[in-house]
Amino acid sequence: MLHGLLWLPLLLIFVLLTALGWLERRRQNLFRNWAKGSEICKLDSSGAAFLKDGVLKWSAFEAGIFEEKDSFIIKKLELIELMALTSGEAPLTRESQGKCRLRLVGDGKEMDVPFSDAERAREWMDQLMEKARCDL
Repeated sequence: MLHGLLWLPLLLIFVLLTALGWLERRRQNLFRNWAKGSEICKLDSSGAAFLKDGVLKWSAFEAGIFEEKDSFIIKKLELIELMALTSGEAPLTRESQGKCRLRLVGDGKEMDVPFSDAERAREWMDQLMEKARCDL
């Protein structure tokens, strides 16, 4: 009886991990359908984004669906800045890591796209500037 009670917490942990894995797989499958046909896309803990037909769209995963937050037309892109996620208007240095946001400026608008990883955000900056130059 004592051995059975010792294994019960392990069984509960196994069930919990299985459920969390299933939820993550479901989120990834929903992302694949949401971003189908995109030129570049990302999914991280900050949200999801994709570029398709010259329009960058980003969203957050809420209540089992991707809730679209905003969009930006890449042809109107004038400037991209890598900013700190929470510390106001502080731009990030080349050495900075961690959570950040890309500030997109163009057509009289400023919009922020959150990222979980600064290195990936830098890659997106380069790719978006290339796409903006190609579309001009």
